[in-house]
Amino acid sequence: MLYPRPFSQLIACLSRLPGIGPKTAQRLALHLLQAPQGEAEALAKAILEARQKVFACSLCGNLTDQDPCLLCRDPERDRGVICVVETARDIWALERTGYYKGSYHVLGGALSPAEGVGPEELRIKELLERIREGRVREVILATDADVEGEATAFYLFRLIKPMGVKVTRLAYGIPVGSNLEYTDEVTLTRAFTGRQEME
Repeated sequence: MLYPRPFSQLIACLSRLPGIGPKTAQRLALHLLQAPQGEAEALAKAILEARQKVFACSLCGNLTDQDPCLLCRDPERDRGVICVVETARDIWALERTGYYKGSYHVLGGALSPAEGVGPEELRIKELLERIREGRVREVILATDADVEGEATAFYLFRLIKPMGVKVTRLAYGIPVGSNLEYTDEVTLTRAFTGRQEME
């Protein structure tokens, strides 16, 4: 179907977003064209502002507009426990449970040699530095329950265990092959309570 060039470009840009196929991109583009001018401008402004003002926390790697982030500044959080996750989305999923009250560390992904992601591409060095500071009692490995997440957890376990820190992994209440961000709060809470020390 022939669309005006600017409309085609908008559809193409929207269809590059995760979970947005061509038909959904077309519907969104049409909505944006038919929406009041102010609504479209507000969306464009919000995207630009988020791109300019949101960055990774220097301590944990969570997305924030203040450094350190709100979670790292929270005096009620237990600094002796670090929950290691792949992305900031995983933090948001875990925080929805209301169960976990420790600190976090975002790796920025998982080990995947096939995609060229090795230890150097992840925030592993920063995690080890935090552990070496001496206040950490436990590291909870909350990587995804897929092949890459399991490989990352095992790699981290082998690095951390000799440091004398307790290393646990979320229990397998989380379905294998799934991502934390799509897991419901009850399942995540059970996974936390059922975590076991890695051997």
